[in-house]
Amino acid sequence: MKYLIVGLGNPGYEYSDTRHNIGFMILDAFTEASNISFKTERYGDIATCRLKNKQLVLLKPSTYMNLSGNAVRYWSQKENIPVDHILVLVDDIALPFGSIRLKSSGSDAGHNGLKNIAQMLGTQAYPRLRFGVGHDFNPGMQIDYVLGSFNKEQQQTLPERIDVAIEAMKTFCLEGIGNAMCKFNNK
Repeated sequence: MKYLIVGLGNPGYEYSDTRHNIGFMILDAFTEASNISFKTERYGDIATCRLKNKQLVLLKPSTYMNLSGNAVRYWSQKENIPVDHILVLVDDIALPFGSIRLKSSGSDAGHNGLKNIAQMLGTQAYPRLRFGVGHDFNPGMQIDYVLGSFNKEQQQTLPERIDVAIEAMKTFCLEGIGNAMCKFNNK
């Protein structure tokens, strides 16, 4: 069985440590721990690995976040991966920092990356892992906030929270979205 794990973020050094790039950060931590590396392919950076009897295709789209759907559609079709075997890793300002919420489907909740993926896949019924980045910003400052770096306190606990997200991702692949939701939501 194949799974497409998509970390959302923006390409470029200037975005590397921003809240909006938590999807990239999770995949980078997973590949580093798994001793695998990404290679640049069409529409993004790709890495593949096995997780027990599952084949994982890891994708960091090379488009800006708001156009991530092209990469997701291309790689899901190329690798013949059904929509319910796609997991999108994304930042969420509605969740407190470090909290995780897995869902099997749902709205884009105003997230333009998720909106574009739904448009390109023709459905909102794809699994996603939302990683809370908090919402400590004044009205009208959302873009600056998500494109800003984590504060010092958050940076200290970020590796631990990324590890939890990686475990949730593995559970999704090995046990399914239902078990992953039971084990990791609100933890």
